[in-house]
Amino acid sequence: MKTAGSAVAVAMLALTGNAEPIRRSSYVELPLVQDEALVDAVVIDDLLQCAQDLEDIAYATPYRNRVHGSEGHHNSVQYFVDQLKSLDDYYTIELQEFTTEATLASANALSINSEAIEAEILSFSNNGTWSDVSIVPVANLGCNPEDFPETVSGSAALIERGNCTFALKAQLATEKGAVATIVYNSADVGVTAGTMGGVNDFVTAAGISRADGLRLVEEYSAGTALASDGEFWAYVDSNATSYNVVASSKFGDANNVLFLGAHSDSVEKGPGINDNGSGSCGILTVAKALAKYQTNNQVRFAWWTAEEEGLLGAEHYANITPTAELDKVRLYLNFDMIASPNYVLGIYDGDGSAFNLSGPAGSAEAEKLFEDYYAAKDLPFVASEFSGRSDYGPFLDHGVPCGGLDTGADGIKTEQEVAWFGGQLGEYYDQNYHSAKDNVTNLHLGAFETTAKAMAHAVAVYSTSWEGFPSRNSTLTSRSRIPGIFPPKTGYNSRPKKSSRRTKQRV
Repeated sequence: MKTAGSAVAVAMLALTGNAEPIRRSSYVELPLVQDEALVDAVVIDDLLQCAQDLEDIAYATPYRNRVHGSEGHHNSVQYFVDQLKSLDDYYTIELQEFTTEATLASANALSINSEAIEAEILSFSNNGTWSDVSIVPVANLGCNPEDFPETVSGSAALIERGNCTFALKAQLATEKGAVATIVYNSADVGVTAGTMGGVNDFVTAAGISRADGLRLVEEYSAGTALASDGEFWAYVDSNATSYNVVASSKFGDANNVLFLGAHSDSVEKGPGINDNGSGSCGILTVAKALAKYQTNNQVRFAWWTAEEEGLLGAEHYANITPTAELDKVRLYLNFDMIASPNYVLGIYDGDGSAFNLSGPAGSAEAEKLFEDYYAAKDLPFVASEFSGRSDYGPFLDHGVPCGGLDTGADGIKTEQEVAWFGGQLGEYYDQNYHSAKDNVTNLHLGAFETTAKAMAHAVAVYSTSWEGFPSRNSTLTSRSRIPGIFPPKTGYNSRPKKSSRRTKQRV
């Protein structure tokens, strides 16, 4: 792992050390960027080639993923650096290195009476494997010693979520002699995800859905014997090296910067080609196309690391960049999952009209730019909640106007959305979200190209002029993400869902 990271750093030193300064005469000979030309330059063949390259990178590693800190992610960073080398007369390229904890691989396997049950190990839980162990429900919410029956000793304790910490439930289960703690959710929102709060010496704690938990309680009450097999472990590198890649155009007004970003890492379960190879490839393709043109304003692109661990790469950038430099960013645009197979065309709800969560002055204008673009092409669109739950969150926290596009994650497609976009009613926008099936085969190529072209349109407009766009000292009320939604270290797979969405009127 460290060898791969060192290779990236060495390549970066070679890149910055050997780059020839741009010849001013060659730049001034370039035409000023034109909207239609830049949009036309973004084609699915280039986007798809990039996506395939990232999949190949993931599959060439033992864990077949691109999780931050892993060989797959180091090689993804190297890929973006290599792709930018041919543009080093146009962009100044920077690698930002930092260390963080990374879960590189894990197992989450639970079966009851030989039937597989979806489950997730809780953050900071100890690893555990067991076979043919009885499931015993715990009374109330498992927050008091008297809730645990004597039969829980040597069994797996089945406990409902709520009223006390996961750690206390697991502690009491351990003290009562349980082999494992299985926590079923308190609401119908999928598998329980959460954290034990820190290192502990309790038995393995895992989460399952409310539906599965209630079914098991009912079967137990009816006298059905419940035999479980479980395998839960996580391979964690507590000092993983990770990198942001940042490319800034060498010309254009550096006091009025357009900034585009996408995260370059995946979860540990798969290659992460929609989430978020698609966004990463989108901004790379636009960056390449833009290098054939002059711009009036500086354009910056970033490939963020460790988004899946809690926006750590973007947060690192925002926290170490001086306020005076962040104030030069007129707008940050984020692109996270832009090729979902059961897609919608989502636009971040910067004006708060759909979800009552608006951004700093300029966020509404960014939303309208994308709405107007889709409307001009007679394309429907929906609003994505402006929650800050992707890499734009740290920019919102620093008062930077934000916008962006997505095509959906684990939300459910509505009847109206099927009428507008086609696809499958009542199914996830991306049925392969955070799974091994998030690969090239399952991308929606039409959504991929459409969204990337909209991205290029925004670059053409704002790299040319900020006319009509609020200045950074505007005082529009900002309702940013909930403070602390992502603490400095989030637990294993505890990240909230990407976004909610609400349908806007088709125009």
